[in-house]
Amino acid sequence: MSPSPVGRPTRGTTGTNRLRRVDRWIARLPVLRSAADPLVVDLGYGASGVTALELQARLRAARADVEVLGLELDADRVARARAQLAEVRAGRTPFAAEARVAFARGGFEVPTPGGRQPVVIRAFNVLRQYDQSEVQDAWSRMAARLDPAGLIVEGTCDELGRIATWVAVRPDGVPASLTVSLRLAGLEHPSIAAERLPKALIHRNVPGEPVHGFIAALDREWDRAAGMSAFGPVQRWRAAMDALVAAGWPLRGRARWRLGEVTVPWDAVAPARAPAP
Repeated sequence: MSPSPVGRPTRGTTGTNRLRRVDRWIARLPVLRSAADPLVVDLGYGASGVTALELQARLRAARADVEVLGLELDADRVARARAQLAEVRAGRTPFAAEARVAFARGGFEVPTPGGRQPVVIRAFNVLRQYDQSEVQDAWSRMAARLDPAGLIVEGTCDELGRIATWVAVRPDGVPASLTVSLRLAGLEHPSIAAERLPKALIHRNVPGEPVHGFIAALDREWDRAAGMSAFGPVQRWRAAMDALVAAGWPLRGRARWRLGEVTVPWDAVAPARAPAP
């Protein structure tokens, strides 16, 4: 008998187009484009398999032979996703009938056919229900299954996918970066992202912690760039990002600022002290 999947069931909430922001980011990863075996895992896809199908559809523009494996702890969710996939195969959905997508039971142990090593493991809205002390173990378990050049992309978004943050974790289980991605139209303050920070950081948004300083700096420069609003929210965001760079923040991904996205190295936001007992 196969061992039980590792993890705890999520609420299962999901929605069409909810993960578009992180999908676009994954599509630009060099490892996806260069991998000999472009397998991507959608871990904890929820009550519907739509996020795995959307992920494959978005990634295939960058890598035509990409495969997506959706993993869920709950057997009923797997059965439901496979029924959805049957509809796809029959040509009764907007997805390509030949989409390279499969669904199986699995958790943080990330079982794959033949022990294949994924180049990306996307685990979104999975760790919110866990204690902060459990995050590193989950990262390490997943990281052990990665391709040597792969990444875990672990994060959280709101129900409509307009507010999203994620951490990129290397195969050694060490985080590499934090990304904040926001819908700029109608944005009042970037600090709205604080309520959707990954579990490793959400309780660190307090004075004295680097991530608190980063979120505060985002708000401060967004306010200072208010005069650029006449030219649109994208120009205002770019002005705010330029100001952050001038202030010494090591921002990455300038080309993606137009999307309301900004990435910083993990060292710039990593927790400053050990978690409270």
